Amino acid sequence: MKPTHIEHIGIAVANLQEAIPFYEKVLGMTCYAIEEVKDQKVKTAFFQVGQTKIELLESTDPEGPIGKFVEKTGGGMHHLAFAVDDVQEAINDAANAGCQLIDKAPRNGAEGLKIAFLHPKSTCRVLTELCGKQ
Repeated sequence: MKPTHIEHIGIAVANLQEAIPFYEKVLGMTCYAIEEVKDQKVKTAFFQVGQTKIELLESTDPEGPIGKFVEKTGGGMHHLAFAVDDVQEAINDAANAGCQLIDKAPRNGAEGLKIAFLHPKSTCRVLTELCGKQ
């Protein structure tokens, strides 16, 4: 596996409408998209910073993964996402290297990307996402 760049940094928030103004008014960024990913029980807001994006994540269900994360931690950095050319190949490479997988096959994510997560127990305690167009 050879990531091409950091695709995005995922930040869990309790409320997008309360969080977005910080990024727009204080940091001078523009929220260019808000999208709901129903199967992940999350609504996202995206900001571009050079080649990297910031993805704010608001839970649409308190029992969803982001809802539980915000309840437990109060929110904050949730995951680091790397762009890869082929998500399934990257999953296979990670498994062969001994990483614990959350996803054994790519699934649909925001912005039409294929995604898969690696468990933080095997990634230096950082939830790691692999993202790609295939």
